Amino acid sequence: MPVLVDSSIWIDYFRSGKNSNKLDYFIDENILFINNLILAELIPFLKIKKQRKIVILLNSINKLDLNINWDQIIDYQHKCLKKGINGIGIPDLIIAQNAIQNYCTVYSLDNHFKLMGNTINLKFRAPDIKHEEC
Repeated sequence: MPVLVDSSIWIDYFRSGKNSNKLDYFIDENILFINNLILAELIPFLKIKKQRKIVILLNSINKLDLNINWDQIIDYQHKCLKKGINGIGIPDLIIAQNAIQNYCTVYSLDNHFKLMGNTINLKFRAPDIKHEEC
């Protein structure tokens, strides 16, 4: 199944990779996707840090077109609020909608996607978190 990789995973992957353990597998299997919203979250900082090669690599990943259906976004937010799930930002709702439209699983460290899972029928995968040794 295709996997839409959220910015939280990419940030972890570039920093330490401790909590993005499945990303290499998704890359090897060629089942990972990104969209322009996620790129917009990542690329400005990478440009400031002069990480040109990483920007090129991210831009080479298969992209999902963003076809935002605002009525659906409103419906998702309404369903979440009715279930007591507060504080979900519009960008996360757009990413969730994009994944659902394209039959993708969202791979993220962001708990908002997990909370939305059952409420809006979003497939979510969290990494196997590696805790620091004492």
